Amino acid sequence: MSLKQKLLEPFQYDKIDLNEANQQSKHQKPKVRDWKGTIKRIWFYLWRENWLLLTVMVLVLFSAAFSLLGPYLIGRGVDDFIVNEQQDGFSQFILTLLIIYIAYSLTIFTQNFLMIGIAQNTVYRLRSQLFNQLHELPIAFFDKRQFGEIMSRVTNDVDNVSNTLNQSFIQIVQSVLTLVGTVGVMLYLSPPLTLVTVTIVPLLVFGIKWITSRTRPLFKIQQRRVGDLNGYVEETLTGQPIVKTFSQEQRVIREFEAKNDAVMHSSYWASVFSGFIPKLLNMLNSFSFALIAFVGSIFALNGMVTVGTIVIFTELARQFTRPLNELANQFNQLLTAVAGAERVFDIIDEESEERDETDAIEIEDPNGEITFDHVHFAYDEDKNVLDNVSFNVQAGSMAALVGHTGAGKTTIINLLSRFYDYDEGQILLDGVDIKHIKRSSLRQHMGFVLQDAFLFRGTIRDNIRYGRLEATDEEVVEAAKQANAHDFITKLPNGYDTMLDQDGSGISQGQKQLLTIARVILSDPTILILDEATSSIDTVTEVKIQQAMRDLMEGRTSIVIAHRLNTIRNADHIVMFENGHIIEQGTHDDLIQENGHYADLYATQLDKQAQ
Repeated sequence: MSLKQKLLEPFQYDKIDLNEANQQSKHQKPKVRDWKGTIKRIWFYLWRENWLLLTVMVLVLFSAAFSLLGPYLIGRGVDDFIVNEQQDGFSQFILTLLIIYIAYSLTIFTQNFLMIGIAQNTVYRLRSQLFNQLHELPIAFFDKRQFGEIMSRVTNDVDNVSNTLNQSFIQIVQSVLTLVGTVGVMLYLSPPLTLVTVTIVPLLVFGIKWITSRTRPLFKIQQRRVGDLNGYVEETLTGQPIVKTFSQEQRVIREFEAKNDAVMHSSYWASVFSGFIPKLLNMLNSFSFALIAFVGSIFALNGMVTVGTIVIFTELARQFTRPLNELANQFNQLLTAVAGAERVFDIIDEESEERDETDAIEIEDPNGEITFDHVHFAYDEDKNVLDNVSFNVQAGSMAALVGHTGAGKTTIINLLSRFYDYDEGQILLDGVDIKHIKRSSLRQHMGFVLQDAFLFRGTIRDNIRYGRLEATDEEVVEAAKQANAHDFITKLPNGYDTMLDQDGSGISQGQKQLLTIARVILSDPTILILDEATSSIDTVTEVKIQQAMRDLMEGRTSIVIAHRLNTIRNADHIVMFENGHIIEQGTHDDLIQENGHYADLYATQLDKQAQ
């Protein structure tokens, strides 16, 4: 690529980004993307530190007054000591100026120090509320979003708000006060010169309005694209074994470059437009200086103003444009922060999982009888995943769900645990509709052992104890023994205190599965959910685990998603699904005698094993 092409490359995206920005601006939903509403919500968080915030405001007021008093005294000093060639009191005048500027510096330092504390407390509350909200949202929320994009809101967007509160909030308030004070002093000294000075305001307002109308949607596009990029990075890093197995490195790199280019170009245009504001202010500032010098000299020659007044006005003209310049410089960061805050508030405003539990009940020591009564469910409105599903699982019995991939087995578990709520029919636990039971109470009596074993970063002891936090060390060890995990744990360098990396890397998949089984054993649930829990375990260990699981299931209601039918021959009830419908149900012997779909599937698996 030539140097010319490289320099002009960003401009090839201008129409795409600007059209997207215009469309977003036109079709923006005020309820969700509300500039003023977002600012008010941020202020609500700030106001919790009301006394400190009021102290900061007072200090900002004093610092603005000191910043105006200095130039005013300098102008009066020019008239009193230079023009009149007066020396008496000059030393006292210099001392007064020194005290004023020291006081100005102290107020600036103190207000910044206090504001940092306010900002950090505010962001702490915002981040805590966001994290708490993430744990109150339904599973459906996470199924529709990339984890990296969610992480971008927790980290990048909250950091943008933090940086703005730390750096921009005081500067914006101080700039506004300085601007108002400057206009007041100028009107007091010379209304005609004030009129000359403020002639730049209409030009400034028009220019900033034109620029910001294009900058705001561009920054929102930038934030969205950064979230998309973060989500892609998180996805590819998590899936590195798959990427390398299928030799897809180059394709992944190309897709990353495309997303990275999108971020670069949206950032480019957002920065280009926001960068126009300080340039516009510098130009108007120079124009104002020249205009004041020209008109002021005419006024001075005609005795309308003094030389000191002209000196004051030239300094106040800088004071007049400096706050505007500071506001412009902070506007870029302010736009980014507001865009980030809107994305954070989007999650906070999501309906929590407990939204419909005002009249829900707590349950204690349930028997564990489960009934599906004409249940219908669809993830999307267009297609039912479960259609008129009815079956019963007696308390303390074992039920197995069988069927091809996509038949609806996992959906049954999702509905029973209330990760999703069914559309029609009823699911009953001991005769009570589970929609009338609090989710936390329902899940407290359920234990899950899934194919994909998940472990947290921490010790093996802590990962097992996750099933029941108040469990003693002895109970943790006993649970590990029942799951046949004790032997391999004791052979590790630090035994139960061995630290596991994220998702349990450092031990085998089978060992991770043993630990998750121990975790469920320790939790002592009434209802067990097993998704081929021994699929990652060798044959010898599987025999021991099956015995431990049979002991664990004794007296408990168990629902098993079965892939190998020979593991469920002793199930009390087998339910076979196909395309969201129950096509057969009964015991293993009954279904074999029927010589239907289950019998065909069982025979097929036996043939494969024989081969």
